Amino acid sequence: MFASAVLAVSAQKLDKIKDNLKSKKYTEAKAQIDQFLADEKNAKNLEGWYTKAKIYSEIAQDPTAAAATPNARWTAFETLKQYVAMDDKGQLLFLQLDNYKPIMDIYQGYFKAGADDYNANRFEPAYDNFKNCLTVSEYMAEKKWSNIALDTTVVLYAGISAEKSNKREDAAIYYGKLADAKVSGEGMVEIYKWLVDHFYNQKKDAATATKYLNLGKEVYPADSFWPAYELDMARDAGNKEELFKKYEAVLAGDPGNTSIRYNYAVEMYSEGYKPELAQRPANSAELIAKAEEQLKKVVAEKPDYAAAYLVLGQIQYNQGVDYNNQNKAIRPPAGGRLKPEELKKKEELRGLIAQKFDAAVPFFEKVDELLGAQGKLKMEDKGYLKDAYDLLITIYDNKQNKDKVKIYEEKFNNVDKTH
Repeated sequence: MFASAVLAVSAQKLDKIKDNLKSKKYTEAKAQIDQFLADEKNAKNLEGWYTKAKIYSEIAQDPTAAAATPNARWTAFETLKQYVAMDDKGQLLFLQLDNYKPIMDIYQGYFKAGADDYNANRFEPAYDNFKNCLTVSEYMAEKKWSNIALDTTVVLYAGISAEKSNKREDAAIYYGKLADAKVSGEGMVEIYKWLVDHFYNQKKDAATATKYLNLGKEVYPADSFWPAYELDMARDAGNKEELFKKYEAVLAGDPGNTSIRYNYAVEMYSEGYKPELAQRPANSAELIAKAEEQLKKVVAEKPDYAAAYLVLGQIQYNQGVDYNNQNKAIRPPAGGRLKPEELKKKEELRGLIAQKFDAAVPFFEKVDELLGAQGKLKMEDKGYLKDAYDLLITIYDNKQNKDKVKIYEEKFNNVDKTH
């Protein structure tokens, strides 16, 4: 009889509290439910805990009441978890009768608050709200109240808000969740790129960077970022042989990529040709020949690739310079004369110099044809044009052709003004 009387009193108190909640008297309802559950007799009252969760959830949605109880939404969530944990039978009758409204209100409340903060550029509170929203979402999925395995939108905005709050480590966690799930869609490719750059350049973790690069390449195979970054990583490793193998592999998969083919040629040429003979590798001639072959493929594929014509001309010109250095090295002894065979060799070398310089001229003229007739140029293109003019001046000066020298000197001097 005593137990029944206690239950009856408790029920009456709860009814009064629920009436205040229904009437939106949140201050009274909050004080009453806190006092109710503080009583040891009510510590295991399932309806009491559920009612508290509802009260705090409603407070969180009322701007005036929420201002007086800033953590009301989180309290509602923690209280609801307590209610679920205490229900030994797992029936959750009160929650089911309300069609899971309190937990949905908590989730939607956090999302709306996060979106409002985000749109107002308040990124730190936006991050906190999206992070809490995701915690609620994951709890719902754990309890099978939701069939969403990964709440993509919330994860994305949690990551963006963290990044904009300069919390890069936190952003990496949320972006990583998306990449690990192989999410796709408009703009999502940037998530993979961000992760690759973060782990490679910021964290110096090449293994994790490679993991996300491979995932990005799997989901967005057509994006040119992946092969370019793979080449950067191979270049940083410092092994030229491995770098050139990587170039071959990339071009095998994308033979029409003239930009990468051009870079491959330039890197091979830079490795094969050094002004000082002693500094050139043993396979210098082979590397230069391969570089020339690749550059010819570039201009065959893209006839307006001015930079490729410039390097093709430089290859010929520098071979002429090599012959010129050999020519200069043949000198008579002090007070003596050159031998007949030495004179013959010098004559032969002069012919080879002229031959190579002549071979370079059409390539430099092509740069002039492609860029010189244009208006304003990019800084890079102006550099190519100046280099072409400078070398043409040197060649025609060597030929003692003053008219040509004057023409290209005027063009060289007017590049910045004209372009």
